[in-house]
Amino acid sequence: MGNSYAGQLKSARFEEALHNSIEASLRCSSVVPRPIFSQLYLDPDQHPFSPADVKPKVEDLDKDLVQRYTQNGSLDFSNNLTVNEMEDDEDDEEMSDSNSPPIPYSQKPAPEGSCTTDGFCQAGKDLRLVSLCMEQIDIPAGFLLVGAKSPNLPEHILVCAVDKRFLPDDHGKNALLGFSGNCIGCGERGFRYFTEFSNHINLKLTTQPKKQKHLKYYLVRSSQGVLSKGPLICWKECRSRQSSATCHSVKPNSSVSSTVTPENGTTNGYKSGFIQTDSPILSPANSAINLSGAQDLTRNKNVVKPLALSLQVVGKTFAADAANGNSSQGGKSSTSSSTQARPENYPLSPRPSYASGDQATMFTSGPPKKRHRGWYPGSPVPQPGSVVPVPTVRPLSRAESLLSAPVPQTPLTGILQPRPIPAGETVIVPENLLSNSGVRPVILIGYGTLPYFYGNVGDIVVSPLLVNCYKIPQLENKDMEQLGLTGSQLLSVENMILLTIQYLVRLGPDQIPLREEFEQIMLKAMQEFTLRERALQMGAQCTPVSPGQLPWLARLIASVSQDLVHVIVTQNSLAEGISETLRTLSEMRHYQRLPDYVVAICASKIRGNEFCVVVLGQHQSRALAESMLTTSEFLKEISYELITGKVSFLASHFKTTSLGDDLDKLLEKMQQRRGDSVVTPFNGDLHEYVSPQEAAAMIPTQNLDIDNETFQIYQPQLTVARKLLSQVCAIADSGSQSLDLGHFSKVDFIIIVPRSEVLVQQTLQRIRQSGVLVDLGLEENGTAYQRAEKYVVRLDNEIQAKFEVFMRRVRQNPYTLFVLVHDNCHVELTSVISGSLSHGEPSHGLADRVINCREVLEAFNLLVLQVSSFPYTLQTQQSRISSSNEVHWIQLDSTEDMSCEEKLYFGLNEYSKSLQWGITSPLLRCDETFEKMVNTLLERYPRLHSMVVRCYLLIQQYSEALMALTTMASLRDHSTPETLSIMDDLISSPGKTKSGRGHMLIIRVPSMQLAMLAKERLQEVRDKLGLQYRFEIILGNPASEVSVATHFVARLKTWRGNELEEWIPRTYQDLEGLPCIVILTGKDPLGETFPRSLKYCDLRLIDSSYLTRTALEQEVGLACCYVSKEVIRGSTVALDLSGKEQERATASENDSDELLIDLERPQSNSSAITGTSGSIMENGVSSSSTADKSQKQPLTPSFQSPANSTGLEEGVSAGTAGAGETLKQECDSLGPQMASSTTSKPSSSPSSSSGPRALPWPAGPVHGCRGLHATLPPIVILSKAAYSLLGSQRGGKLPSSASLLPHADVAWVSSLRPLLHKDMGSEEQSLYYRQWTSARQHHADYSNQPDPSSGARACHPRRLLLTGPPQVGKTGSYLQFLRILFRMLIRLLEVDVYDEGEINTDHSESSGVSQPEGEPWPDIESFSKMPFDISVHDPKFSLMSLVYTEKLAGVKQEAIKESRAEEPRKRETVSMMLTKYAAYNTFHHCEQCHQYMDFPSTSQMSDSTLHAFTFSSSMLGEEVQLYFIIPKSKESHFVFSNQGKHLESMRLPLVSDKNLNAVKSPIFTPSSGRHEHGLLNLFHAMEGISHLHLLVVKEYEMPLYRKYWPNHIMLVLPGTFNNAGVGAARFLIKELSYHNLELERNRLEELGIKRQCVWPFIVVMDDSCVLWNIHSVQEQTSQPMEAGVSSKNVSLKSVLQHIEATPKIIHYAILGIQKWSSKLASQSLKVPFSRCHVHDFILLNIDLTQNVQYDFNRYFCEDVDFNLRTNSSGLLICRFNNFSLMKKYIQVGGQRDFIIKPKIMVSESLAPILPLQYVCAPDSEHTLLAAPAQFLLEKFLQHASYKLFPKAIRNFKSPVLAVDCYLNIGPEVAICYISSRPHSSNVNCEGVFFSGLLLYLCDSFVGADLLKKFKFLKGATLCVICQDRSSLRQTIVRLELEDEWQFRLRDEFQTANSSEDKPLYFLTGRHV
Repeated sequence: MGNSYAGQLKSARFEEALHNSIEASLRCSSVVPRPIFSQLYLDPDQHPFSPADVKPKVEDLDKDLVQRYTQNGSLDFSNNLTVNEMEDDEDDEEMSDSNSPPIPYSQKPAPEGSCTTDGFCQAGKDLRLVSLCMEQIDIPAGFLLVGAKSPNLPEHILVCAVDKRFLPDDHGKNALLGFSGNCIGCGERGFRYFTEFSNHINLKLTTQPKKQKHLKYYLVRSSQGVLSKGPLICWKECRSRQSSATCHSVKPNSSVSSTVTPENGTTNGYKSGFIQTDSPILSPANSAINLSGAQDLTRNKNVVKPLALSLQVVGKTFAADAANGNSSQGGKSSTSSSTQARPENYPLSPRPSYASGDQATMFTSGPPKKRHRGWYPGSPVPQPGSVVPVPTVRPLSRAESLLSAPVPQTPLTGILQPRPIPAGETVIVPENLLSNSGVRPVILIGYGTLPYFYGNVGDIVVSPLLVNCYKIPQLENKDMEQLGLTGSQLLSVENMILLTIQYLVRLGPDQIPLREEFEQIMLKAMQEFTLRERALQMGAQCTPVSPGQLPWLARLIASVSQDLVHVIVTQNSLAEGISETLRTLSEMRHYQRLPDYVVAICASKIRGNEFCVVVLGQHQSRALAESMLTTSEFLKEISYELITGKVSFLASHFKTTSLGDDLDKLLEKMQQRRGDSVVTPFNGDLHEYVSPQEAAAMIPTQNLDIDNETFQIYQPQLTVARKLLSQVCAIADSGSQSLDLGHFSKVDFIIIVPRSEVLVQQTLQRIRQSGVLVDLGLEENGTAYQRAEKYVVRLDNEIQAKFEVFMRRVRQNPYTLFVLVHDNCHVELTSVISGSLSHGEPSHGLADRVINCREVLEAFNLLVLQVSSFPYTLQTQQSRISSSNEVHWIQLDSTEDMSCEEKLYFGLNEYSKSLQWGITSPLLRCDETFEKMVNTLLERYPRLHSMVVRCYLLIQQYSEALMALTTMASLRDHSTPETLSIMDDLISSPGKTKSGRGHMLIIRVPSMQLAMLAKERLQEVRDKLGLQYRFEIILGNPASEVSVATHFVARLKTWRGNELEEWIPRTYQDLEGLPCIVILTGKDPLGETFPRSLKYCDLRLIDSSYLTRTALEQEVGLACCYVSKEVIRGSTVALDLSGKEQERATASENDSDELLIDLERPQSNSSAITGTSGSIMENGVSSSSTADKSQKQPLTPSFQSPANSTGLEEGVSAGTAGAGETLKQECDSLGPQMASSTTSKPSSSPSSSSGPRALPWPAGPVHGCRGLHATLPPIVILSKAAYSLLGSQRGGKLPSSASLLPHADVAWVSSLRPLLHKDMGSEEQSLYYRQWTSARQHHADYSNQPDPSSGARACHPRRLLLTGPPQVGKTGSYLQFLRILFRMLIRLLEVDVYDEGEINTDHSESSGVSQPEGEPWPDIESFSKMPFDISVHDPKFSLMSLVYTEKLAGVKQEAIKESRAEEPRKRETVSMMLTKYAAYNTFHHCEQCHQYMDFPSTSQMSDSTLHAFTFSSSMLGEEVQLYFIIPKSKESHFVFSNQGKHLESMRLPLVSDKNLNAVKSPIFTPSSGRHEHGLLNLFHAMEGISHLHLLVVKEYEMPLYRKYWPNHIMLVLPGTFNNAGVGAARFLIKELSYHNLELERNRLEELGIKRQCVWPFIVVMDDSCVLWNIHSVQEQTSQPMEAGVSSKNVSLKSVLQHIEATPKIIHYAILGIQKWSSKLASQSLKVPFSRCHVHDFILLNIDLTQNVQYDFNRYFCEDVDFNLRTNSSGLLICRFNNFSLMKKYIQVGGQRDFIIKPKIMVSESLAPILPLQYVCAPDSEHTLLAAPAQFLLEKFLQHASYKLFPKAIRNFKSPVLAVDCYLNIGPEVAICYISSRPHSSNVNCEGVFFSGLLLYLCDSFVGADLLKKFKFLKGATLCVICQDRSSLRQTIVRLELEDEWQFRLRDEFQTANSSEDKPLYFLTGRHV
């Protein structure tokens, strides 16, 4: 082999090599150092010898390409910067470290205590460029700042200062050996060895440290002073130069790839690679162009041709990794490299004999390390990687690892060991192969080692398409089981070869191999083996195909292929087979038949079988080569072909028509023939001409279909908006503290859209029409229109500034919840890192920079909502969105659900299914004639990209169709029928009506240059034919606005009818009805919505370059829309139309009279709900007309547009729709029903469909009008490749497009994976992609790798993903979401409080003694003279028995009856805004009270202690033991015994204490069933001051309360009270407080404090008290009649402190405040204090009320009962009227009723038990109930007044006499309360005849004498209630009742309890 120096040693090089060699041998502990001479002689210099025999370092070349392309194929046109920051790591390893096991480089351990963090030096100072880019760094003279790369931080550059003498010059020469550098972090200077320096800066290398390997870039300051990465350091001949094209050999090596996890996508990924171009650099004639020439070419920025084209790079870089973004791992040893999820070694070999091979090979890539001489061919199975065919290429032996891509010169000194290459391992590519044969062969790497290629390598392509299918990945057991495989069962190479051949045979002449398809075949085969193995129950493998049988079996399988597949078997190497194939190919003549595929098999005895496939088919080889380019790459390739004039031959071919005439001359002739006149614009034939002036002035009739600017949200959108909202609530409730909705009072948003002017305008239109800005209170009504623009931002270069303004708003408004909507978020989701290097890709990394910036991730008041129709690129293993935060569009379950929708969504699935409808004009079509023409042309022009050829042909087709239809009928036969009918429809439909409306045709031309060419060409033909007034041609360029000729704008305005003068169309929807061709360009369609007049979508240019799911589906997504239900319904008919119907169906194509429009059906169905066009509804929010009156515009004269009724459009037969179930579950959305109901499944009954609709027009059918169009789906014309992927719904599978790689930016994790099923919904698909795909390195999510320790991925908690099919209505849905989110936040800030006026006011006593107004406190003297108002005024008692007063006797009874006797009603509530003084439940979180609420996470609950507290109660007659749970922080409120922790008492303040920062009274809140909803957070209500708050809870509920309120003191009632009512809680609170008061008095007495000085009050308040108000009366002089009342919110603290400051307070028994109501009149405030009942919130004097007890048995009215007892004891009850309390309406918990069930359930469904069944005769067979006796009794009494006290009903003059108790005995009865206690004050009963007597658990104070004082009506009734039968008898005897009352045996009753539940007994009797 020639050596590049030709023997001339250069001393400097020699010294350097020698030095390195010595250093290596000193360092290297185990292995022979590298030979110096091989280092020197094998390093190619830049003086090439003859191309044939130079074999430079493969890696170098690889490097160059990789470096130029790895990441994303973006070319470096500017300054030779590498395209990928990341690949630098791998580059070197390939050279120096081969596939041998990595040599462990033993690094010195870091000194004790020093920092070892990556990116920091040992002194702990940050060295990362990102941190230092703004710093001023001082460096000594002669030093330069350079960037070092650490293998552990691939994304960072470390800054170092290095003496420039030790760095190379521009030519890579003259660097001094050795090193001298300083650490710029800690300032340490004078490192003389790079090893020492690399340790200091923590590079943590696993290989020997070399400056050449790790110092990568010069660092330069930009004009703004930012330090950034500059040019590469040119170690040796600068790697970044282009090597001369033919002087290198490249090895498409196929060995073990360095990492296994993700693999390359077939045709995508960002792979390097361009189609061969005929540049001088490449052509063999110029093979010796020197490097500098190439270099200059690259630098010339005007040369668009990417240099790398010359290298014909069509492989994928970096084997499995770069393409997936693992390039950073190139050749690292396993320790440093693996970012993989599973870095174990995978035994890959299919045959056991290899399994022993050195497993470490897995992790490195590159030729073998020079040190490992002794490798022999035969180690582990090579894993072919991707390779870039380039000039001469050399194969390595099988042992070597995958040489990723060709790489340019490298800085490494490691060199290949000289080793003779056997002649048999080289292939010389014949000269002029492409020119002679017209085919550029594609070599698909198979299994084994590919040979070297020499000579004209530009004419071949090496593709790694199927290479990963042959590497069987190691899967985890659970994955294996999921796939039905056993671990042992792998396919042998022989089986793989046979499968491959069978697959190729099956493909036939039209299809190209697809990786995904073949992977499924391999999987199926493995599953078959597994089954067979299980069946045979053999552990061993089944008899394999022996190598001897392989050749004839292979030929046997190929023999059925009709010569399309040939098999060549050779003995020595694959090279022989490939050479033979290429030689045959170059000698073949064009007319000879070539096989499509040649399978070369090498049956070598030494190495076993190897094989590869050479693709020779004209169609297949081109499709494979083109599919290797990413979209950006092939668009650049096309623009290069156009700019360099390579298309000139093709262009000249199309200068003539198909008949051979010169096109331009012909057009000139036609133009002259018609002179000045033009074809009439509309309402006339194509042969009618008018003058241009007349044409411009023609006014169409105004369309009936004027757009109403109504905005509607349809039912599906509502449902999805609600799903989004509930997901936001789920995030808030998740407990992760990532979102606190209670914190926000406002919603603001910004919408980020891709770079499309039309999309921006369309989104603006939706925002304006939806009125969302005004609804959210962001803008005023008048200005919202102009201001809308600041809410929509496009991802272009200005976004940074606009986004910073937005983020400033986010920071400045912490109480506003911002929503960042990233619409069409799958577009351009590349990472900032890869973006910073890509040239010519302006939007690169912009989305990443905005969406993933730290500020966005950390802002607690910012939600990110990503919206996409093709979310697959966001659903990878590295996804930043949690799968639970995905919201998917709703799916229809069945056809019945469609019944109430007028419009149904017609999407990709429906298009695929429509192919089975069996109709004459299918909706998805493939133009076969066009495809044949294309194939002929492609054979003629093999060097051009097929899209260029297709585009030129398409332009010619449309041009000739136009000519054929207007002037030259002879051209008709030369246009394809498809093109002709489209053009005919387009130009004739405006002529048929006076309105001049027509269709839109979209031609999709992704390349900008081709689109401009098409537009110019078609415009020229149109204008010369005089059709410029007939239809418009519009260039749909995302970068610019829609531009339409003025006469067409005038026509659009007329149709719209109400537009302003200056109106111009800004979106495609504005072009509704305009006959036009839109040539849509741009890399991706960006979600623009098209009008309903879109009828044809021409996608014939979308070919085999579009082999990812997203790319393909988003093209067809252009046509998705909503269609009339009839379209889908009709499909059922389509399948069997017979006779007459058949004719009718076909007739309907052109004759609208035949349309079957059933105007007689229920009007709702035919009403114009169909109004919203499908397209208009991308987002259901139609732009100008949402539910606009009509359907599609009339496309033929016969179709006018009346307001409603629906029909079918001409051009599509009545059967245009799929079988009845076509839209079953696939229909991704309900149609646009705007239902008033909120259900997501509208009911399907016919009547319901006529339910209320939000329609702005009357819905009756209009008779006498021609039927209006149904809105129909556009017709889509596809290329053959796309048609075969989208149209193949064989056997109910998903269209096979679904099995493709989901997006070019992701890669499959494994070649073995289950298939995507048809019934997988979008949720399941998401989970599938999250398991089986991973982000490539340039993807924005790539950096979101899992946490190495836990394996968990960081999902951003406030990020949601909304996915739904294209044009389904997502924009409308998220705008609605913003609206309901705002409403919900407002609701969170609001509270429903009871708003009921006081009751019984009209007959209340007016106070006799009034105090002067404005007094803050009552005066005890005058107050005690006021009478007590016995009537109950609290509205919650409106259904209770009235309390008898003397006033009541005079009230007219009928009036009262009216108001009172109604059945239980819903109480009135009103919504109030919460203020800063509210009490809150557990759902409130805020900064201030979080300590109050939550315990510190460290302490958990253990911080509370449990204390028993025992006291004796005279009432209960026993000891009571209560438990206190006291948090550590609250222990100061209690007194504990000295020695232990025994609780002694609760501290009480003194009456004389004056502390403004405390309230004196302990607050007790009994609560039950409201652990979450009870308003127990009093922090804000108490203004954060210290207070003592005790929750009183039942024993069984204690754990729940303790969980939610860990910082509250709990008082736990004894277990015996678990079923007790609220009376028991109040009784125990009072008893405990009195006992504690005594203890405190005793304790303080010892300290010399008088007993009466201890504070005797407690506060008892309900858990629903939410707000407190203070009221004042304002006199209004002008109107003396009524003074106004002003009220304001105050804190609980101020209310309590005010009441506690009452003079002589200890003389009051109870103090309270009144209940708030909106009707609070100044009248009630005229009296500042009332002596009356108080409820819900009381200050209770436990000292004064010591002898008045709550009835602990009670469930209801316990407070009325207690108030009456207190008053009758002569104690004062005072209500402060200038304060009021608001009580929250809480739907759960509280004193709710028991659910009363039978004790022993006989059957499940019993009828409800009525209150009268709550009692029964003693010892009867009555059903016994499981409920407390007291509860049953009280409920019975409420409903039994008719039975018990018939005389009392509505007879308020004669009340029922109740002694010592108040019980509710029904609202129609009055009760006269009498206390039996001596000296008690009672109501005056003189002269009153009572209608009944109620004696309830009488005590000894009630005696016979007392009762004898009262008079009773004749027939009055008596009810005596006692604990048991014996006490009942005793009571009757003791009270001598039998004297006056008559009893019967059957009048004795008991509550319906079993005896163990202690029933209560009662006896009734009549007065005699």
